[in-house]
Amino acid sequence: MSLKVNSAETRPGVFTVSPIGTLDGNTYKVLEGTVEAVLKQLPDIIVFDLEFLDYINSMGVRVLLKTKKELQKNSGKIMFMHLQPQIRKVFDILSALPTLQVFTSIQELDEYLDAMQKAAR
Repeated sequence: MSLKVNSAETRPGVFTVSPIGTLDGNTYKVLEGTVEAVLKQLPDIIVFDLEFLDYINSMGVRVLLKTKKELQKNSGKIMFMHLQPQIRKVFDILSALPTLQVFTSIQELDEYLDAMQKAAR
């Protein structure tokens, strides 16, 4: 699978980043590169439009969490819109997880997220 990422400054200080396709261990660097370029412009808000994101695994989640952390350094915010049901399921799972480690490996986490997304389709 592949990933394409569009980005645009939609208002002063507000950027929309739109990944299209599959966000996983093979494609996360595409999103990471786009986000790094946007972060250099010191945005107030990055909005991730996930309408055309078909799949996300732990590497994709990692990029989003890293983006949030970088934005917080300058009081910026991260927002999401148009989450597909399978992507929303991943977000629901991650927000419900306790702070303790639940999975024994990245592979185990990815297998779990994959199964949950397939069930949500």
